[in-house]
Amino acid sequence: MSVNKGVIIALDEGTTNTKAIAIDAQGRIVASASRALSIETPHEGWVQQSGALLIEASFDVVSQVCQAVGSENVAALAISNQRETALGWERATGKAIGPAITWQCSRSAGFCHSLRDNGLEARIRELTGLPVAPLFSGSKMRWLLQSVPDGEQRAARGEICLGTVDSWLLWHFTGGQAFCCDESNASRTQLFNVHTAAWDDELLSIFSIPRGALPEVKPSSGLFGYTHCPGVLPDGIPILAMAGDSHAALFAHTLGEPGCVKATYGTGSSVMAPVNQPGADVACLATTVAWHDGSQRVYALEGNIPHTGDAVTWMAESTGLSELPAEEVRDALNHLPSTVDSTLGVYFVPALTGLGAPWWNDRARGLIQGLSRGVKRAHLIRAALESIAYQVADVIDAMQQCPGFQLHTLMVDGGPTKNDWLMQYQADLLGCPVMRSNIAELSAVGVSLMARKALLNLATQELRAFLPEHIAFQPDMARHERLQVRWQEWHQAVESTLWACRQPQNTPAASCLR
Repeated sequence: MSVNKGVIIALDEGTTNTKAIAIDAQGRIVASASRALSIETPHEGWVQQSGALLIEASFDVVSQVCQAVGSENVAALAISNQRETALGWERATGKAIGPAITWQCSRSAGFCHSLRDNGLEARIRELTGLPVAPLFSGSKMRWLLQSVPDGEQRAARGEICLGTVDSWLLWHFTGGQAFCCDESNASRTQLFNVHTAAWDDELLSIFSIPRGALPEVKPSSGLFGYTHCPGVLPDGIPILAMAGDSHAALFAHTLGEPGCVKATYGTGSSVMAPVNQPGADVACLATTVAWHDGSQRVYALEGNIPHTGDAVTWMAESTGLSELPAEEVRDALNHLPSTVDSTLGVYFVPALTGLGAPWWNDRARGLIQGLSRGVKRAHLIRAALESIAYQVADVIDAMQQCPGFQLHTLMVDGGPTKNDWLMQYQADLLGCPVMRSNIAELSAVGVSLMARKALLNLATQELRAFLPEHIAFQPDMARHERLQVRWQEWHQAVESTLWACRQPQNTPAASCLR
């Protein structure tokens, strides 16, 4: 095929899929490739993947799009990635010392409880902007070092590298020549001081992580290294951007325009709103670095939800719907909710490995409440889809506590957003427009824009011409009023879930919602 010289290949390494796209100089997607990934759950609450498989799949999809556009046309590589997932590997060989412990995994919950019991949560939040939770990478990295003989000592000697997925991919795309991560991923580790924008000695001591095991932190847009991965890409292609997938999606929606809150719907969900400084004091949400565009650091207020699309997948499997061909499953998820007027009082709280924002309870487990004899598959599928909308709304409601917060539009992306019924329900529940990106690979688009900025030395606002279009779902305000009752009933189901795991009702997290 013929494309203009100046193609950027953007890799989006997610939890269930690895995707790559090639974008030409006009911002058009001219090639794409995708590969499914497997997840392992060896014990209750444990979720992991093969680090080698992440590399194999990433090399595969990047190689495919490179061949499609011609390697001579490729100007740069950009990387977005699933966040908080932690890996450790031998510096000498690049071989992983254990599994990639994914963001959903709660194996480090015991250590996180000990941090709270020792009164360290307030200090950790002050330095990092993050609540103490097994979601974040620091406790996972600690677990990895403790899982191998003399792990901490070897890491202190520089024999073991610890990183998030961006640094793992960068290491292998550069043949071990570059060991870096970007600020957005670093800010999700709970080892990074968001005020000084650097690894923090106090935090490293709390988590028992040697500084020498961690990557160099760089702006999200800029030079990270050059490719050296024979058979995948030619040597010497600059890697000009890296960012966490949710951060890259926010960038691709509006470049951080105030009032535009972003929700990425995937296996789990990230609800993120740009803010001016890291000191947004909302106890049940995280303050994080949204990105550093090479000129300016932008912060974000964020709530992380572990199970959204995953909740629907679980319900489809549990009701036998997943036994149908994939295309029939997608069609059913779109039409089944509208075949019934309600869930007949059923609420599904998908705390399959715990509750994330705004509740932050890793002991919680899933609950289906309100079952009656008349409940059928359609009611249960609708309850699973409604649970996504309620969880997103819960996070946005908590965001209202941040001074100066405003919501005039919810920008959405990710696989579940293809469900028109869900998008309309979300708009009606919130009472604001929901704008859906018509680009499935939005995280890849966002990180490609960061790479384009570095490649052409552009100002961030000059990228506006490359932003993708959106489809609008306007709220029905009469239905909005009716759905507030349903939302309150959902909160009662959440309270039942918290009661079941003996969560105190007066904790900061439980009191976040009004």
